[in-house]
Amino acid sequence: MPHAPRDTSIRAARGDDFEAVTALLEKLGRAKVTDATREDCRAIFRQQVVDPNVHHMVAVNAEGEIVGFCSLHFRARLNHVAEEAWIPDLYVRETARRDGIGLAFLHEVERRAAARGCGAITLESGYQRAEAHHLYRRFGMRDAGRYFTKHLEPDESPTARS
Repeated sequence: MPHAPRDTSIRAARGDDFEAVTALLEKLGRAKVTDATREDCRAIFRQQVVDPNVHHMVAVNAEGEIVGFCSLHFRARLNHVAEEAWIPDLYVRETARRDGIGLAFLHEVERRAAARGCGAITLESGYQRAEAHHLYRRFGMRDAGRYFTKHLEPDESPTARS
């Protein structure tokens, strides 16, 4: 994996990284892991760290703290003969930003995507993350659209209605 600067390394996430990773994801704006959801979320994370179609990576500083997380999923798309490398989550702790960690993650994603024969790398990023958007453009990505979300309550899902 590429070397992140200033005594920070990037490595594959492990099952025991769950608490640190979910804390970073909460800073990104993802749902808070609660006592009621913790074991289900932990099971999903542990399943994903061994899934060959999901590559979770963490940035670890010299003190051994996880200061960044990047989630890479490989997915097939209709009308595309090559898989897409999709980054649903990329976050670097505020105190570790501007040290090249985000760029190191993106280069590692690109390396893995190319090795797998992917046709594109895509990611999702909230409108408020202007600093991150600048990084993505510097990396050669372009703003290619929007995504829309509708959160469902359990009794609103199509299966619950039938």
